[in-house]
Amino acid sequence: MRVKDLPSSERPYEKFETYGPSALSDAELLAIIIRSGSRKERSIELAQRILGITEQGIRGIYGLSLDDLQQVSGIGRVKSIQIKAIAELSKRLSKYNAETKLKISSPGSIATLYMEEMRYLQQEHLKIVFLDTKNQIIADKFLTVGTVNASLINPREVFIQALRHHAVHVILLHNHPSGDPTPSQEDIAITKRIIEAGDIIGVRLLDHIIIGDGHYISLKERGIV
Repeated sequence: MRVKDLPSSERPYEKFETYGPSALSDAELLAIIIRSGSRKERSIELAQRILGITEQGIRGIYGLSLDDLQQVSGIGRVKSIQIKAIAELSKRLSKYNAETKLKISSPGSIATLYMEEMRYLQQEHLKIVFLDTKNQIIADKFLTVGTVNASLINPREVFIQALRHHAVHVILLHNHPSGDPTPSQEDIAITKRIIEAGDIIGVRLLDHIIIGDGHYISLKERGIV
């Protein structure tokens, strides 16, 4: 049965218009993005197969490359780019919505802002957030990409970037690809080194936040910063 042969209440476009996007399943929303299936299957069935190649369903799209998607029969260059584009757009919208509501008043507010951007990364990434005297964000920047197990943090480069952005305070964030944000001894040691260097230079480290899969740990809340 083709999509156009389905009852109107079961067609993704008509269902979207009648009931709104929240009424659609993940597969139905993805089917709208990819638009068409193949001679053998409808777009909804193709979408279900895409969601089935990871154990995480719709969340797993973040971790799929263009090549991964193109291994799915029926997904070529254009459809794979469409899928990755919508995943990136959703990530940016999530960050924008968090940023517009953000008050830098707690580690949780910073973790909320960067959670969706960093929780799906497959390697450790270190990000610096630069703040002014009122603790408002001036800018942020990825500084290093480490291995799956460790992020290589150079205190000298941290403060070169801080001075370049005229920052008074900085916050460090890095992700743990395992999903467990528990700090390692290396995480704690490098944090203490950056605190000491910041005291000399006059740029204060406010916190070092480790991002896991939906969870975070603040070294400030742990009493290390």
